[in-house]
Amino acid sequence: MTKRLASKHKADRRLKTNLWGRPKSPFNSRNYPPGQHGKAKKGKPSDFGTQLEAKQKMKFYYGNMNERQFRNIYLKAIQKRGNTSENLIGFLESRLDTIVYRAKFAITVFASRQLINHGHVRVNGKKVNIPSFMVKPEDTIEIRDKSKELTSIAGAIVTKEREVPEYIQMDVKSKKAKFVRIPKFSDVPFPTIMEPNLVIEYYSR
Repeated sequence: MTKRLASKHKADRRLKTNLWGRPKSPFNSRNYPPGQHGKAKKGKPSDFGTQLEAKQKMKFYYGNMNERQFRNIYLKAIQKRGNTSENLIGFLESRLDTIVYRAKFAITVFASRQLINHGHVRVNGKKVNIPSFMVKPEDTIEIRDKSKELTSIAGAIVTKEREVPEYIQMDVKSKKAKFVRIPKFSDVPFPTIMEPNLVIEYYSR
C-alpha cells in the first residue's frame, strides 16, 4: 500500500470529519484525531489554523494531491475571470480523476486515479492515463471495452453510497458518461462542509 493510499485511512480522524461520507469511515466510531493525545481538548484554532484545515480537507478530498499540484490549481483559479472560489471548484471538478469518481466508475477518488493510470479510461475515444487531465464540457468519458467487466467498476456503479450529480450524464449500460457542464460550488455533492473561500484566504496570505 502506498503512503498516499494509507494516509486516506487517517484523514477522516485527523480532519475530524467523515470526508467522503463513507459508511466504513473510522471517524464514525472514533470521532477524534489519531494518536495518544487525540482525545485531549484543544483550544480555539487561529485564523491561520482554520484556513489550513479548510485547505487540507479539500486537498485530501480530491485524492490528497501534492502541494505543488493543488497550489497550481489555485493559481489558475485566480488568473481566470470571475469568482475565485467558484473557479477553484470548477477546475477541481473538471479533473479526469474527479469525473471518473463522480460517474461512479470507481468507489473512491484513489481508485479512480488507479483506473486512469492503468489505461482503463478513454476521453472522446482516446486513452488518457493522466488523472489531472482537464475535461471540457461535452467531452465523453468511458471505460474501454476490455475493462467494462471489471468487478471493481461494476461494484462501484451499483453502490448506494452516493448518486451521480446532474452535471454528469450517465449511460450505465455502455459505461459512458458525458461532462455536461462545469458545476458551481452549490452543485457539488460534498458530504461534509467545504469552505473554498478559506482555501483562497490561506494561499493569498
